[in-house]
Amino acid sequence: MLDNSVLAGEILRHGAYVCVRLAEGADARAVAGAAVPALAEKLGLANEFDPTGGPPAQSIAFLRRYGAAESAIADDGLTHADAVVHVAAPTAQPVSDFCAEATRLLGDAVRLRVIGGVVRPRTYTGAAMNNFAYAHQVVQQSGHLMPNAYLIPMSKTAAWWAKDWMERHTYFLPRYDDEGRMRSEGHALASAAGIACLLRRTYKYPTEPAPEGAYDFVTYFECADADVPTFHQVCASLRDVGTPSGASCARGRRGMAGGSRRGPISGAGGRSRSSERVGLQHVGVRPDRFGSEARARPGGPTACRRDGQR
Repeated sequence: MLDNSVLAGEILRHGAYVCVRLAEGADARAVAGAAVPALAEKLGLANEFDPTGGPPAQSIAFLRRYGAAESAIADDGLTHADAVVHVAAPTAQPVSDFCAEATRLLGDAVRLRVIGGVVRPRTYTGAAMNNFAYAHQVVQQSGHLMPNAYLIPMSKTAAWWAKDWMERHTYFLPRYDDEGRMRSEGHALASAAGIACLLRRTYKYPTEPAPEGAYDFVTYFECADADVPTFHQVCASLRDVGTPSGASCARGRRGMAGGSRRGPISGAGGRSRSSERVGLQHVGVRPDRFGSEARARPGGPTACRRDGQR
């Protein structure tokens, strides 16, 4: 069957990025004093900055935005966020509880924009592709080692969703002409340079396609300083992937942001409308410094180093 009924429906994980922007005239010290870290502790969310014993099952991360570049979908709540808080858990309850309680705690002092989704079993990954890519994938490491992050939400075009899952699958693999020459790398080869050095995390909207105002995918990357050029190389390669003739999906514009942790990326041969790519710094904050330390300096993109001792 070519409809989506054959695709995996199980949900493995839930996650959200809470984009925090100080309201005009808000007291930054009051925001800094909000009991957000205490809330995380109450919900059993472990800090991702310096995990012990591997990535935590229920986690939280405090991220400072230092730059953003606009793209095809305007999203002021993300572009102008002073900080982003990531929360994740195997079940939906801790994530929804955090978002609801953080909204109450922070009140009118901030403007919140929540984006996220779920993790499902892989759709197009057979044994060979698993051994090529996922067997060597980077797992989350200390923020001291991988301080850079990019958050990249995106939505596919209507023409993409009109395709059956088998046709979509073909965009992940190379395409060859009748003489056996490779015409386009496809998603797998275009992103191959990042397998050994880029952590990638992707949330999907629970239904496909996502409704208006939500994203189909929210992708996040982490990397070390030395691997920032590789991140940009992979993004450029994905944008340049050739598409089959007669394709009806429009390619969206994509912005770039410099260096520190999590953002949107084009998939399936560039057939996406991406939002802003946002550079973030993963900051391990003390409870009394959330808010003040997480706020980016005004006046344009700011390149920051992840400290971990805030």
